[in-house]
Amino acid sequence: MEWTGLNELREKFLSFFESKGHLRLPSFPLIPQGDKSLLLINAGMAPMKKYFTGELTPPSVRVTTCQKCIRTPDIERVGKTARHGTYFEMLGNFSFGDYFKREATAWAWEFCTKVLEMAPEKLYVSIYLDDDEAFDIWTKEVGVPPDHMVRFGKEDNFWELGAGPCGPCSEIYYDRGEKYGCGSPDCKVGCDCDRYVEFWNLVFTQFNNDGNNNYTNLEKCNIDTGMGLERLACISQGVDNLFEVDTVQSIMKHIQRIAGVQYHESEKHDVSLRVITDHIRSTTFMIGDGVMPSNEGRGYVLRRLLRRAARHGKLLGIDRTFLSEVCKTVIDENKDAYPNLVEKHDFIINVIKNEEESFNKTIDAGLQLLSQMLDDMEKTNRTVLIGEDAFKLSDTFGFPIDLTKEILEEKNYTVDEETYGKLVLEQRERSRKARKDAGADGWKNKGINTEGLCKTEFEGYKALSTKAEIKTIIIDGERKDYLESNTPATLVLDKTPFYAESGGQVGDIGIIEGEDFKFEVDVTFKTNDGVILHHGSVIKGEGAKLGEIVVAAVDENSRSAIARNHTAAHLLQAALRSVLGNHVEQAGQFVNAQAVRFDFTHFAAMTSQQIKAVEKLVNEEILKAQTVTMKEMPIEEAKKIGAIALFGEKYGDTVRVVRAGEFSTELCGGTHIGNTGNIGLFKIISESSVAAGVRRIEGVTGFGVIEYIDENARLMESAAQAMKLGNVQELSRRASSLVTELKTKEKELESVCSELSEIKARALMENAKEFGGIRLISAVINGATAEDMRTMADRARDSGENTVAVIGGVNDKGTASFAVACGKDAIKLGVHAGNLVRSIAQIAGGSGGGRPDSAMAGAKVAGKADIAVNSAERIIREMLK
Repeated sequence: MEWTGLNELREKFLSFFESKGHLRLPSFPLIPQGDKSLLLINAGMAPMKKYFTGELTPPSVRVTTCQKCIRTPDIERVGKTARHGTYFEMLGNFSFGDYFKREATAWAWEFCTKVLEMAPEKLYVSIYLDDDEAFDIWTKEVGVPPDHMVRFGKEDNFWELGAGPCGPCSEIYYDRGEKYGCGSPDCKVGCDCDRYVEFWNLVFTQFNNDGNNNYTNLEKCNIDTGMGLERLACISQGVDNLFEVDTVQSIMKHIQRIAGVQYHESEKHDVSLRVITDHIRSTTFMIGDGVMPSNEGRGYVLRRLLRRAARHGKLLGIDRTFLSEVCKTVIDENKDAYPNLVEKHDFIINVIKNEEESFNKTIDAGLQLLSQMLDDMEKTNRTVLIGEDAFKLSDTFGFPIDLTKEILEEKNYTVDEETYGKLVLEQRERSRKARKDAGADGWKNKGINTEGLCKTEFEGYKALSTKAEIKTIIIDGERKDYLESNTPATLVLDKTPFYAESGGQVGDIGIIEGEDFKFEVDVTFKTNDGVILHHGSVIKGEGAKLGEIVVAAVDENSRSAIARNHTAAHLLQAALRSVLGNHVEQAGQFVNAQAVRFDFTHFAAMTSQQIKAVEKLVNEEILKAQTVTMKEMPIEEAKKIGAIALFGEKYGDTVRVVRAGEFSTELCGGTHIGNTGNIGLFKIISESSVAAGVRRIEGVTGFGVIEYIDENARLMESAAQAMKLGNVQELSRRASSLVTELKTKEKELESVCSELSEIKARALMENAKEFGGIRLISAVINGATAEDMRTMADRARDSGENTVAVIGGVNDKGTASFAVACGKDAIKLGVHAGNLVRSIAQIAGGSGGGRPDSAMAGAKVAGKADIAVNSAERIIREMLK
């Protein structure tokens, strides 16, 4: 077998199965599409489950792919062994009710022995224990010697996941020779050593399991095969593990050059090199497929991988950001197979760089704090890190709990995950309550039974008014024959000009008018089956009857305003891509008659210059009065003209393309104006963060810009009047003057507060208690800030090296705070500020901690602040024992 590069192996496999009538599909994104059961795609067949179940029709009955996969159950093992990795590629050929065992086995053998030129005597095949059919095909038709066939039980060679399709499988093994064996005379296929490597699994899906292990034959049998590309490359290139495969080695060598170390010279360095190599592969592909760093879900997996890699960079002696540099090699090694990496080159690099820089700001301080925590644990003979400390490392220093656990495990320590989990849940609950609803959810069709209704014919692209028939009247979720005046209801027509809420665009409003009534539509939405629902009530006349012929008319002013804002959103996306880069993709949108809200992928806040540049580009296109066209065409034709599609969205064979001159081309089903000049003007009123790596712009058009200008003028006039200025032109000068005056007053106030703190501290010292070689100064000072308390405690501590200062109080928010400071001699006697303040705070229902010499804590039960502070003497005496 000749040495073959990983990229060449991939192409050989896909080309081979194309020659066998298979449709080559590109790898599906790592983010599962329409499958909430998976966090990330973890197998070659995972994106095609609905083809196998019949929920979706495959584009061909024969398909071949090379699928990107991420598996994360063993993240902590990656690096420690050369076997484990989180990223891999899975080659596969699939049949949906077409060919079966005979073709699958013959082609597998042909590919191995003819295309890759593997020596047949090196190959072994396993089958399911009772699969005599497969045995006969392999031995009598394919030509595998019977002594190279192995039978295994259900655990090894039968694929099933509870109820549903299932079947036996065959696995192909490669004999790497005695030098990879265990030396046992019983060494054979199935041994745990590295001699016989399983590299291709052929699943014959032929049964259906009813859930009780009762099996019936499927009407149509399927084939699902999977072969790890990296594992195949190991065999072809004669290397021991995936980290020595050519493309992976290129990445590792880049890391070695940066760190100035060599692989196989130090086991400690080897672990870090493997961690970084694997994790930068995973993170590059994840970001390329739209995953952004966050503290939840797949975003947390990404952040965890990046920060684990960054920490191992530190262990190699790399004292700067470097992962974004290595990422370039990952992209370069995979650019031919995955061109989207090249398209998003700058974005991927910037996301990694931004995340690494963010972590670098806190990693050193976090590692120092964790080191102190470990020292304290050692001194106090504790092996479990308290949950509050783990939460502080996560919340303040960005340490994922898994990273903290990994560092603790190096010293055989653990963490109180239960307390940590409670603190995380409390924080999430606080965040949830603090969030305001920033958008309109609109009406949902909950409780409305639309079963049996035909899809509504939409005529709103060409007309704002149409004659229609009332097909259904729904009141309180029930179908009725008649609708009375002033009763909220939902009408279903056979056809309508009303656009239903979709794609981030609100539904139309307007009037449905019959012979004796007028129905005002407040909102329009639709079901997944395309039934358009008009919600509103009769505002004039007796009422509406089932089957009545009506005129449905959209509010023209509202539709025009919405269309202006929607077309402006398209121009905005094109302008953002022009100014910021092609990594910008729509991440959300809300368009109504008042404004446009556009969410997009970007790694940092926009500068004022960038905002102005985007706004200028949009307005230039508006003033050019470009024609806006809306045309249906085959999706392949749309791709050829560069139409932008929404990431992760599924489109049919025919799509609607909206073009604004040559500036913007998008796939879109919304309503738009016919000329950019009709937008009038566009103004960005805010730019903000929505989530990690996602920004939001809010803007207005047309009359909305005039209203914005008028409102700002009113504000400036009001401010000028409040400052008793003659005109608004003086506002800037007066504002600068006021800022200077305020800074002066703040400094004077700080000086006074500092003097008061000293006076209070001296007063406290006069009432100090002395026992066991300790001088305790304690007090409850209500109304003081936490920082004031810290300052008083530190000053009191400085009065003597045997001093312990305990200051508590209730702030204006009704919560208690505590500050503790210990002198050097007090620490030597056994008093620890962090442990002391934690014990004090717990009495008042709080928590906290810190260094031996200074620590802070907070508590919820303000009424127990006095009791908590007064307990200090008892707690200190216990520490001195």
